[in-house]
Amino acid sequence: MSDILNKNIVLVLNRNWQAINIRTPADAFCQMATQVATALDITGEEQIRPVSWAEWITLPIRDGDHSVRTVRGEIRVPAVIIAVNYAKVPQQRPRLCARSIRERDGNRCQYTGRVLHPDEGSLDHVVPRSRGGADSWENLVWSAKDVNQRKADRLPHEAGLRLLSIPRAPKELPATAFIRNSHGIPAWKLFLKT
Repeated sequence: MSDILNKNIVLVLNRNWQAINIRTPADAFCQMATQVATALDITGEEQIRPVSWAEWITLPIRDGDHSVRTVRGEIRVPAVIIAVNYAKVPQQRPRLCARSIRERDGNRCQYTGRVLHPDEGSLDHVVPRSRGGADSWENLVWSAKDVNQRKADRLPHEAGLRLLSIPRAPKELPATAFIRNSHGIPAWKLFLKT
């Protein structure tokens, strides 16, 4: 059971009860013990109550709850905690990867305008890496594979191509937009929009 301490299975809310992060139980216990966070005891949509660390360590373990064994006995792992002194919702950009570039470009080849299936396209460096082009939002576009091969290590104008639009980094979004309930934790559904 000790490996559960290092899994990201605790949803963190700000003091306005907005999802802002995911933490490990080890982090959650530290935040609760130092009174930086309060756990939520959730027994249904209508039964949610904040619980201090002193009370949390005395709560019984229910069916379906994760728990850790300590020298004091078993302690229930909270599904959700509240960062009591934190009100912001952090902003962030999507991670720079092929999927994010494809989504930013609307699954459309940025040279021909053709809508592509994911397996029909690939990342293209506008300024090729062989010429010092960076892996950046401003230098990567989604391109049809055949167009990308034809362009090779040339600049678009050298290959007789023109970009439909100038590639830019996407706007930052609230961190909440990037939190996924990949472990299917029922209590998270109360706080995440899916």
